[in-house]
Amino acid sequence: AQAAQARAHSYRSLRTTQVLVAVQAEPLIMALAFAAGGLPMAVSPVALDASLLAAPPAAALRGAAAVTAPAPSSGGAWGAVAAAAVAGAAVAGGRRRKTKMAAARAPAAASFVGVQAKPSLRGACMVVCAGATLPEGRKLRVAVVGGGPAGACCAETLAKAGIETYLIERKLDNCKPCGGAIPLCMLEEFDLPMDIVDRKVRKMTMISPTNKEVQIGQTLKDDEFIGMVRREVMDDFLRKRANESGCTLINGLFMSMTLPKSKDESYVLTYNDFAEGDGTSRQGIKKTLEVDVVIGADGANSRVAKEIDAGDYEYAIAFQERMRISDEKMDYYKDRAEMYVGEDVSPDFYAWVFPKCDHVAVGTGTVIDKKGIQKYQQGIRERAKNRIAGGEILRVEAHPIPEHPRPWRVKDRATLIGDAAGYVTKCSGEGIYFAAKSGRMCAESIVTRTEMGTRMVDDRDLFDYINKFDAQYGPTYIVLDLLQKLFYTSDAARESFVDLCEEKYVQEVTFDSYLYKTVQGNNPIGDIALLGKTLSSLVKNNTSKPAPMRELV
Repeated sequence: AQAAQARAHSYRSLRTTQVLVAVQAEPLIMALAFAAGGLPMAVSPVALDASLLAAPPAAALRGAAAVTAPAPSSGGAWGAVAAAAVAGAAVAGGRRRKTKMAAARAPAAASFVGVQAKPSLRGACMVVCAGATLPEGRKLRVAVVGGGPAGACCAETLAKAGIETYLIERKLDNCKPCGGAIPLCMLEEFDLPMDIVDRKVRKMTMISPTNKEVQIGQTLKDDEFIGMVRREVMDDFLRKRANESGCTLINGLFMSMTLPKSKDESYVLTYNDFAEGDGTSRQGIKKTLEVDVVIGADGANSRVAKEIDAGDYEYAIAFQERMRISDEKMDYYKDRAEMYVGEDVSPDFYAWVFPKCDHVAVGTGTVIDKKGIQKYQQGIRERAKNRIAGGEILRVEAHPIPEHPRPWRVKDRATLIGDAAGYVTKCSGEGIYFAAKSGRMCAESIVTRTEMGTRMVDDRDLFDYINKFDAQYGPTYIVLDLLQKLFYTSDAARESFVDLCEEKYVQEVTFDSYLYKTVQGNNPIGDIALLGKTLSSLVKNNTSKPAPMRELV
């Protein structure tokens, strides 16, 4: 009842204010043409996991445009989607040449359509500064809770604009269980130094339930690679850079906050400060902080999300062991990552062996059988046993991973970014790039709409970032969700998934899409051929006896 009331209030607010919503058309059109093999299809970027959110079609996401969900009967078209994104188990969308990297960073051409759209508004650009002007000499005060890629990139952008920014992170040496793969475009877009990249992966091995191996990555150019990082290294770099930009870094644990009762009141955050004394205190010293805006970047178990009643979402459990293996075995993984699929390693996800600086990360994940995660971890150890034999376990890690965006991502002057908002792709589980991007986009909206922190914020300013993010990346989430539903349901379907990875067209589209984060495809001939290959492979693997189990060496 509360959710329905909140939606109704949102719609009334939108009708009253006639807020203009930016719709980035070009990536969406490309994705839809690709998804349907060039056939017209009614769908919006804000359809992001609408079925999981269980919202009415006209309100898939609060503050967004109306949605017409794709019809289930278009299974053949979805086969083309899934196949063309297939190695997307490594990630999501992108362009090929280096010259396109700048385009990936620049905002796409946008058309602006009002709630009551008029043709004369097409192509117009309007910035609505909703809040009142702050007193002279006073800047907007923002607290970013969580110092991962989302929080650190958000805090850095805010601080550079002169906004009074506080970044609260509970554990400055945190090692999040994460595969650690980042796309090539992220290095330049976020100005990341090459020395934080442990390995440059140019070979990806997909391994089927019967241990059939398919080598992908043959279409990569000499200067193209997937970067493998350790989160404790990359996150520390991003936090320090935010601090150098003028952000106040607080080593503390966010506990709760008092919500303002009027638009003129502040949020009062309560946190335990661990930096006082000798730095060894496990409880810290209780402190408070008053701010105008709160941005939750505190992960899947976000306390900020709970404070603003953002709603629950389904999540996966990721489990990972870091292992040191012999130099000879490590040499095999120097520029290679492996992805395993099969009921024995995960009923609805994949398992992995990813290289780090001097060790490998061996892990798996699942949504539907969280209590069985140890069983699936044993499954990947068994499948990869000859390649990780004698490995010394250095660290064991586990962490929840969101499966779709939260029902509500904005409430008054508080919003969510990164994992806290639910920005992890289905099928591939990629979240690093989208976390950093959401943090930067959120900060940019605040900087622009508050005129460099000289005006107060309200929820319309924060919805500006939500609408832009959904328009730009919605198609990627839709494609990977469909891919997971099509191929991660049975071992027969997983065999077809790996079969399709042999296709050169699949490899080109997948790596181009992942490395540069711009949805690729829309080659009608390639899409039709791929659709035929997808259907024939699914029929073959579902009607024939499985091949005998191969032994990996």
